[in-house]
Parts: sequence; structure tokens; C-alpha cells
Amino acid sequence: MRTPPFTETQIVSNLNEGEAGLPLRKVSRKHGISSACYYQWKSEYGGLSASELKRLKELEAENAKLGRLYADMALENSTIKDLL
Repeated sequence: MRTPPFTETQIVSNLNEGEAGLPLRKVSRKHGISSACYYQWKSEYGGLSASELKRLKELEAENAKLGRLYADMALENSTIKDLL
């Protein structure tokens, strides 16, 4: 799988430059991105700081882990009920 050219913290810093008042053309030219890419990033990461983004990723990973645990427990519970 191809790795993205920007990390999430770099994306947030690029968005912060645009929100600080730098024109979109200058931001996109400086970082080599299109305006569509900038707006897509803004819809996904807009308003987040780097620490909030890190916390969000940790929570998403924890939520996925808990979901897998629940699925395993539900399957085990169903199997035990079938046996009884």
C-alpha cells in the first residue's frame, strides 16, 4: 500500500497556515497540493490541533479493539448457548 506524502501532523500544520490568513494559492503552492486536496483535508481535519488529532487516533484504535473483543465474546456466548 502506498504511504501518503504528508503525515497527519503535517496536514494539520498546513491547515493552520491557511487559517492564519495566508492565501490558499500560496499555501497550496508552498506545499505542492491542489486546492481540492486542501479543502478535503479541511473537511477531515479542520479545527483540530496536533494533540487532539493524536488523542482522536488513540480513541479510534481503542474503539476498534473493544469492538473486536465484543464480537469475540458474542461469538463465544452464542456458541455456548448452542451447546447447552
